[in-house]
Amino acid sequence: MKNNNSIENHGLSIKTVNTITNTFIYIFLIAMSIIWLVPFVGIVLESLRVETTGQVSYFVPQQFGFDNYIRLFESDFPKWFLNTLLMGVVVSVLQTGFILSMSYTLSRLRFKGRKTLMNLMLILGMFPGFLSMILIYKVFADLGLTEANAPIGLIIVYCASSGMGYYVSKGFFDTIPKSLDEAARIDGATRWQVFYKVIMPLSKPIIIYTILMGFMAPWGDYMLARFLINNNRDGMNVAVGMYKWLNGGGDSKFRNYTMFCAAGVCVSVPVTIVFMSLQKYYVEGVTGGAVKG
Repeated sequence: MKNNNSIENHGLSIKTVNTITNTFIYIFLIAMSIIWLVPFVGIVLESLRVETTGQVSYFVPQQFGFDNYIRLFESDFPKWFLNTLLMGVVVSVLQTGFILSMSYTLSRLRFKGRKTLMNLMLILGMFPGFLSMILIYKVFADLGLTEANAPIGLIIVYCASSGMGYYVSKGFFDTIPKSLDEAARIDGATRWQVFYKVIMPLSKPIIIYTILMGFMAPWGDYMLARFLINNNRDGMNVAVGMYKWLNGGGDSKFRNYTMFCAAGVCVSVPVTIVFMSLQKYYVEGVTGGAVKG
């Protein structure tokens, strides 16, 4: 009350102070939004620039057109895009099954070695994946899952240890009352029926969160994909293929820069659509899984 009286004594009401504060907050948020959006707007403008295909020092193109997109789809980009899309869909489905199964098991079942297993997976998850790339390449080369068949090999790698990412999903399952499981078990349901018919309908946010994470991972992976693909154009994903345009030797980066930007726009479209459509469930999944059970 003392602070409020002090404000009013200086001729400012609480409503006026709140209005001024909110105004500064909105100005700050708008400025931050502009800073974040300028690079994306620049990429879109570069993809529409047709007077030259190289890098330039000005921001707004002198001539606009869709020539870069036409060239893009006359190149190997559609094949790379389909490779990446296939990996994203398959990985999202398989990873979701593995992660949710592991998370439910660790959340609901009590067995010997459970804590040790959880701690072991936590420790192993701290090591970067590229430490095992040489071994992975050797094994997959012997199996014929590199170069043109690299997308299949990458799917296996992405899904092989996905169960170790149980943390968020387990936290979400811990928030669901165990009494629901017990009631279903009393009615004669099996563990699978409890998981599939009772828990899964209540876990829509975490399911969508897991699917999104699995779908987005192959789109941005370069290091492991580059290692397995080994310059084979038939097996490339979009990250490796687009990098080749900028680092293909000679002056290729000056010839392909605008087409590179056009490819960046095309790659961002499916991820953006999926994420914006499911953003509500994504936030619910993250906040729900962050609760410690």
